[in-house]
Amino acid sequence: MPTFRVGQKVVCINDRFKNVSIDQGIRKGQVYTVRWTGHYRHYVDGDFYGIKLVEIYRGKDDGPEGYGADDMPFRATRFRPLVSDRIRSMLGIKAPQPKVVAKPSTIPSVRPKPRIAMPEREKEDV
Repeated sequence: MPTFRVGQKVVCINDRFKNVSIDQGIRKGQVYTVRWTGHYRHYVDGDFYGIKLVEIYRGKDDGPEGYGADDMPFRATRFRPLVSDRIRSMLGIKAPQPKVVAKPSTIPSVRPKPRIAMPEREKEDV
């Protein structure tokens, strides 16, 4: 199981809660920041390694389905560390463009010949 550190970016991989009808606020695929990490003991869920998130404050869990825990952490198994995709970041790097030096063309230019005005012929009587 991966260990997390405060300030680390994590991504949710499991947002399903068995036997819980209240929305817990996390979404699969969403990126979060860790604000607390450690072992947590709950009288129903037992001992587990949990994390609290900067983006979500769960408050006091004292509703009809609650257990009275104050800002209970999520199980760490619901998250994985966010890693940068090195291949994708490398694809973003483009090869340097070659320097093009302007040289005169070696192909002679073909120009149309200028039109020469020819004198008009005089009419001859025959």
